[in-house]
Amino acid sequence: MQLHIQDLSKTYSNGVQALKGVNLTIPSGMFGLLGPNGAGKSSLMRTLATLQEADEGTVTLGEIDVLKDKEKVRQILGYLPQEFGVYPKVSSYTMLDHIASLKGISSKGERKDLVESLLTKTNLWHVRNKSLGTYSGGMKQRFGIAQALIGEPQLIIVDEPTAGLDPAERVRFHNLLSEIGENTIVILSTHIVEDISNLCNNMAIICLGEVVAKGNPAELTQAVKGRIWKKSVQKQELPSYQADLQVISTHLKAGKTVIHVLSDERPDATFEASVANLEDVYFAEITSRMETISA
Repeated sequence: MQLHIQDLSKTYSNGVQALKGVNLTIPSGMFGLLGPNGAGKSSLMRTLATLQEADEGTVTLGEIDVLKDKEKVRQILGYLPQEFGVYPKVSSYTMLDHIASLKGISSKGERKDLVESLLTKTNLWHVRNKSLGTYSGGMKQRFGIAQALIGEPQLIIVDEPTAGLDPAERVRFHNLLSEIGENTIVILSTHIVEDISNLCNNMAIICLGEVVAKGNPAELTQAVKGRIWKKSVQKQELPSYQADLQVISTHLKAGKTVIHVLSDERPDATFEASVANLEDVYFAEITSRMETISA
């Protein structure tokens, strides 16, 4: 099964055009949607999750018209939004059992088997009887995935799932997402480049509501190989470099500013070659798009 998005557009009542003719084909497996805050990622996710209407375009999931057959989509959808509430005094076991009942699993024995399986898979079995209000951020995120998996969804959407997690929780969450993505379409929306690089075989970069790049992360990185140069500069020197060169990113290191420049040739002898990575691709696409808008 594949998810096909064609010419999808959305403008809000305040005039903000959140999506501008988005075209994507998303196969089974982990698909990364990368972009800065305000790029349109959440708008796209909410539209795919049937939580808001699109103005134009089509979306199909296999034979299902996502924009018209919302009930069919919801039957096979798992959704973990960026922020979601929990009933703080209810245990994860009780809450998952309740959600399973709402999703039409009427057999008590079937619900029991399902809930126990999900709690084990998400490493929450040992805290199954504790109230959700006592859970850490990472535990709440794993609970969110558990509830999203009820009903064996064919499409799972997770929006900024690792924001605020400590390194150990991020690793656990990555492993869980990778396991889920083996046989399901999983869309991971984030602004964390490393998450996409570690997890996804396919991805897209979105900026100001438009898809500015898409493909395999390794192939996208290959496109800028040999074109990334770096140099440590004083902070006050930065504006002059930005005026003369395509500075795609800056990093503060040991009190100095390290700039990354995109150029087919070494800008001058003071620059050294830098091994290109997905972060360079991301910043190159975003800065190029922003410069086009401001020109």
